[in-house]
Amino acid sequence: MDESSKLTERFEEHRSHLRAVAYRMLGSLSEADDAVQEAWLRLDRSDTSEVENLGGWLTTVVSRVCLNMLRSRQSRREDSIDAYPTDPAAVREDGVDPEQEAVMADSVGLALLVVLDKLAPAERLAFVLHDMFSVSFDEIAAMVEKTPAATRQLASRARRRVKGVPLVPDADLTRQRAVVDAFLAATRGGNFDALVTLLHPGVVLTADTAVGPSPRPIVVNGAVPVATGAMAAMQRALATQTALVDGVVGLAMAPYGQLFLVLRFTVEDGLITAIDIVAEPERLSRIEIAVLDA
Repeated sequence: MDESSKLTERFEEHRSHLRAVAYRMLGSLSEADDAVQEAWLRLDRSDTSEVENLGGWLTTVVSRVCLNMLRSRQSRREDSIDAYPTDPAAVREDGVDPEQEAVMADSVGLALLVVLDKLAPAERLAFVLHDMFSVSFDEIAAMVEKTPAATRQLASRARRRVKGVPLVPDADLTRQRAVVDAFLAATRGGNFDALVTLLHPGVVLTADTAVGPSPRPIVVNGAVPVATGAMAAMQRALATQTALVDGVVGLAMAPYGQLFLVLRFTVEDGLITAIDIVAEPERLSRIEIAVLDA
C-alpha cells in the first residue's frame, strides 16, 4: 500500500468521529461534511510524520474549520432580515438526504440543536468539545485564543443556556412533562381518544399569524376541535420534541434542528387548559428554549 492510500485509510478511521463533532458544532449535515472534507485536504497537504495522535490533530483541525464557519454564519445572520424558514419542507435545499439529516438531528436532540444554534461560536465550540467529546480546556483554549480559565467560563455559560432555569418547582415540572409527553405521543401515534382525555373540555388553542392561511390569529375552542387539529399535524409532530420553553414544559418543532414553532401549555389538575402556538419569527426569537433532562 502506497503512502497516499495509507493516509486515506488512516483518515477514514476517524471520519465518523469528525463528522459527529462537526455536526454538533454546525447543526447542518452538508456543512459538517464540508468541514470534514476541508480537514482531509489540510491533512493531505501537511506533514504529519511527527503527529502522535492523528485523531486529536484532526479533531483540532475540523474544530477550527467549524469555528470559522460559525463566525461567518453569524456575520451573515446579522445582515439578514429573514433568519427563519417559512416552512419545514423548505429547509432542505442542499442535496442532503432529508431522512438521513432527520435521523442525525434526532440522535443529537432537536431541542439541543436549537439551543446550540443560539450560542456564540466560541461558546458552542467550548461546550461541544468539552461536554460532549471530553476535550480538555487547555486544548480548546488554543483554538479560541483564550486562557483555559476563560474557556472554562465559555463552556459554563453555554451549559447554563442549554439547561435553562425552570420557573416552577421540580414536582410541578415533572407533572407538566408527563402531560406534554403524553400529548406528543398521542399526536405522533394518531391516538385521537388519548388526546381528548388529556384536554380540558374548555381548552383554548391560539396560534399567531404565521400558522395557517388566515391573516388573523387562530383560536380553537374545545377538546374535540383541538384534538382534531392535532391529528392534522401528525407528520410535523415527528420533528417535535419536549423542551423547556420560557421556563415551563412545552414543545419545540425543529425540523433538522431549525426552530419552526413552539407550543406553550397551561396544565391544571392534570389537564391541558390552554395551548399557545408561536411561529412568528420575531416572537420566536424572544423565546428561551432549553433542554429537559432525560
